[in-house]
Amino acid sequence: MSRLVIVESPTKAKTISKFLGKGYKVESSFGHIRDLPKSKTGVDVEHDFTPTYLIPADKKARVKELKALAQDSDEVLFATDEDREGEAISWHLAEVLGEKPEKIKRITFHEITKKAIEHAIEHPRKLDLHLVDAQQARRIVDRLVGYELSPFLWKKVRGGLSAGRVQSVAVRLIVEREREIQKFNPEEYWTVDAKMNAAGKDFESKLSQIDGAKLEKFSITTEAAAKKIEATLKAVKFTIADVEKKSATRQPAPPFTTSTLQQDANRRLGATAKMTMMFAQRLYEMGHITYMRTDSVNMNAEFQLEAVAFAKEKFGKEYSTGPRVYTSKSKNAQEAHEAIRPTDIRQTPEMLEASGVESKMVKMYDLIWRRALASQMSGAEFNQTGIDIAATGADKKTYTFRANGQIITFAGFLAVYTEAQKETLLPEVKVGDVVKTEEILGVQHFTEPPARYNDATLVKIMEEYGIGRPSTYAPTIATIIDRGYVEREERRLKPTEIAFTVTDMLVEHFPQITDYQFTAEMENQLDEIAEGNQKMAPVLHAFYDPFKKNLIEKIVSVKNQKPVDEPTDEICDKCGKPMVIKMGRFGRFMACSGYPTCKNAKPIHQTSDIKCPECGEGDIVPRKSKKGKVFYSCNRYPDCKNAYWDKPTGKLCPACNAMMVQPLRGEEKCSNKECPTNEGKTAAEKGAAGAGAKKGKRGGKFAKKKEETEAEMTGSFSEEEA
Repeated sequence: MSRLVIVESPTKAKTISKFLGKGYKVESSFGHIRDLPKSKTGVDVEHDFTPTYLIPADKKARVKELKALAQDSDEVLFATDEDREGEAISWHLAEVLGEKPEKIKRITFHEITKKAIEHAIEHPRKLDLHLVDAQQARRIVDRLVGYELSPFLWKKVRGGLSAGRVQSVAVRLIVEREREIQKFNPEEYWTVDAKMNAAGKDFESKLSQIDGAKLEKFSITTEAAAKKIEATLKAVKFTIADVEKKSATRQPAPPFTTSTLQQDANRRLGATAKMTMMFAQRLYEMGHITYMRTDSVNMNAEFQLEAVAFAKEKFGKEYSTGPRVYTSKSKNAQEAHEAIRPTDIRQTPEMLEASGVESKMVKMYDLIWRRALASQMSGAEFNQTGIDIAATGADKKTYTFRANGQIITFAGFLAVYTEAQKETLLPEVKVGDVVKTEEILGVQHFTEPPARYNDATLVKIMEEYGIGRPSTYAPTIATIIDRGYVEREERRLKPTEIAFTVTDMLVEHFPQITDYQFTAEMENQLDEIAEGNQKMAPVLHAFYDPFKKNLIEKIVSVKNQKPVDEPTDEICDKCGKPMVIKMGRFGRFMACSGYPTCKNAKPIHQTSDIKCPECGEGDIVPRKSKKGKVFYSCNRYPDCKNAYWDKPTGKLCPACNAMMVQPLRGEEKCSNKECPTNEGKTAAEKGAAGAGAKKGKRGGKFAKKKEETEAEMTGSFSEEEA
């Protein structure tokens, strides 16, 4: 019997073919072989939203080849991914190939291993049309929103804009966070800190109570109040008032889901959600990890036992007391039935690297491997100590300082999956011991605004709201950046000015499109279709009918809200008319008010408080490379080509007079890699010193080498490398 196995990608086909013997031919469809037309909506809303699918021109030859192969085969096995998208690809293939239903089989698996493939072939099933309908419903809703709401934005705001069911909600989240930041007013507060010594050991403590009343964050709000406490405690005698010791245990986190993998890869590797999924996809298709689109934390029992045994062999029997079972917090877990894990726990990252796998894929595998192994290991144990040190001040009040310490007594899972864990060893003391005070100092602080979202925190909040599903997080972030609504600034997501305008319009006139709960409920409805509890057409009607009615009304009632040009004092050097500031897809620019008669336009030159140390005339301002990477350079470019990859601080190095810079990681340093202050640092750290310190080393080759060095130093992925 001859069998044709069809998958989505050539890599997956190559891996599966290794496990199948004679009689099997494994081919790739290269993704979807049909789609909605690009030139029109392609959805017949009058007939229960019937879609029209076309075979793209670049897929016709492949479809012809697959048809011929299918006709020459006794069976056709669709082995696409086990989620809605994979089911839809298989359904489209079945429709196009036109083979008899009894000839077509559907096989699924969570990992590409010999055992899993053989089991899948022994247990084929029919196509799940509920999953197909759920995928079609999502595609149709997104098509209707995009193709009908986007033209509204073109007419009322600006051409080239787009709207989307999930995309617009993600932009709203980022815009609202930016407004929180803009409205934020920093508040001053003070702490009183002390450097002390007891039993021959120095330690630090903070004022925590006055006359038994606990100090809150804003208990001390002025320098005068802090200085008064300093004076009150001058030359007083401190003694140990209380010593508290207790043990604590920290348990390992569950294995990765799509969301938590994207979050941790962003924090630890600097990888965007898009890059994370790309490298995880490759690892899956090569057979190294299980399917990477999932919101389940479950792992099969066989793997758990293997992980427990491996942990005991490598670290000792006390490092794993038995399999751990985790429960998913997501009530809608549906994309797969298992967490992301290695297919073989004994295949270490070092082994993968030795086999020649790309280094960035090894880093991603290392993260997944360690998290999965750690999830089956013992908890980490700590000894925690709290010491209260008290004294009676000159004002007769009792002032109590608190020192906290923590020591890891048993690493447990931390032996594999290290996390930021500060150890602080305090002196061995007892109540009544006298403590020497070396310094008591009031320290000024200011509250800080909420941070802009990065890929990790945006994915986390989207998951919390129920917006999107594992397969949609990465493409959503990529889309809002590609459409010009969001830009990356120091790895954070910053909204552009047009994002505010579009978000305000959609919130006011199309509240359901940007409403968090409504968007999450639509996801629930799609899940219901996938489970067979809902039909596709009623769900689509419930969404589209009120949406269309509202759209028709708003086309008439909403006035054009095109951004008003901002006047300037500058005169056009071509026609003499005033220049104005306009908003384009890539931000603000200056153009002649006589447009379209005069099409003179030029960029707006930014300024800053940091003078260029090379030319002494220009300012150092942030710019973007062609590939979207932020760097800092003189605004007199091309007359002055001074540039830095790390953010300049405005200070000059006391040793060589070059600009000091602040890297994303680590301490402030000199941008001159030859500076004596950089001696003793690693080669990578030296190579990461700024571009502006040496003349003659600006330009493309240096910039490219500089970018490669920085990426190597931080262990990060850059979007252009993906």
